[in-house]
Amino acid sequence: MAFDFDTVIDRRGSDSMKWARYAGRDVLPMWVADMDFAAPPAVQLALQERIAHGVFGYSTESASLAQAAVDYLVRHYDWQIDPEWLVWLPGLVSGLNITCKAVPGGVFTATPIYPPFMTAPAHNHHALNTHALVDSTTGYGWDFEAVAKQLASTQNKLWLLCHPHNPVGRVWRDDELREIARLAREHDLVVCSDEIHCDLILDPAQRHRPFATLDADAQARSITLMAPSKTYNIPGLGTAFAVIPDPQLRANFKQAMVGIVPHLNVLGLVALEASLRDCDDWRLALLEYLRGNAELVTTTVNALPGLRMHAVEATYLAWIDMREFCRERNISDPKVFLEQAGIGISPGHDFSLPGNDSLHVRLNFGCPRATLTQALHRLKQAMV
Repeated sequence: MAFDFDTVIDRRGSDSMKWARYAGRDVLPMWVADMDFAAPPAVQLALQERIAHGVFGYSTESASLAQAAVDYLVRHYDWQIDPEWLVWLPGLVSGLNITCKAVPGGVFTATPIYPPFMTAPAHNHHALNTHALVDSTTGYGWDFEAVAKQLASTQNKLWLLCHPHNPVGRVWRDDELREIARLAREHDLVVCSDEIHCDLILDPAQRHRPFATLDADAQARSITLMAPSKTYNIPGLGTAFAVIPDPQLRANFKQAMVGIVPHLNVLGLVALEASLRDCDDWRLALLEYLRGNAELVTTTVNALPGLRMHAVEATYLAWIDMREFCRERNISDPKVFLEQAGIGISPGHDFSLPGNDSLHVRLNFGCPRATLTQALHRLKQAMV
């Protein structure tokens, strides 16, 4: 079946947070991780059928939903889970915050990083310890020797892992994951692995491996967070899930939810099940389209003086280094500069501690090719 990713859907004047930011301005919004594609036809059909029922009472998670999740993980990652390991959530960010509540103590993570990784520990009054990923000519990576020293000198109970990584777009390899698992075992850390972008692997040579599948010890100390929101573009429907194999860790997680986490959105549950069960062909078509967009962004950016980026292995997010250009032009805020050029991005300082990565930007290329081409044309014009 052919799917249409080229049609530009006008989201201006709608309830879109992404497009409302620049209402009344000639700025293309390419910031928040919200694609401009319609949801898969199978998801739309499932929602229409549920709406036709007409009653939207409190919902409960069905056995068929759990089975869809079990089957999905086997089909995509050869990961056989027990349905009892599943905990349903109203979003992945809530999962990060619940994890920090359920695992008291210091929190370790690597920057640049998706902002809730830095705010969730603070919300729960936990110390945050960060490690800066190393930006080399071949891409971002870990300095595990430095990580080991930092873990030895700080009191941590939790490692928040972004896998694949947002914003740098890395797919962590097995050897990197095994070293993370070794360090977690040595320092007795729970590893909460945010794997929301696991179905968006753009590099055909790479394959996502869930952290929990490394070995029995990694499984026992893992909380894996997943959601259909990024891959199937349904973030507004608010559904996600955690996979927590260890009974005590799962009980602590569920206890941390009490009185805080609401019933899940009834339509979100329908969309979640349809995404997991009926949309594999749509996802494969999406990946091919995003690969074309990623190549266009990478080629264009790296041809511009003073700009650079690494190839995006996963996600639909480009992490662009503007340091050389900004220093040559004496630009202190690339976000303002690009907005003046008609492009709305996420500023680099949102993804790091103060003073780090402020001259980087994150650009969302999950949009029709015509929109992306227009944005890149504006970028080139601004560089003149």
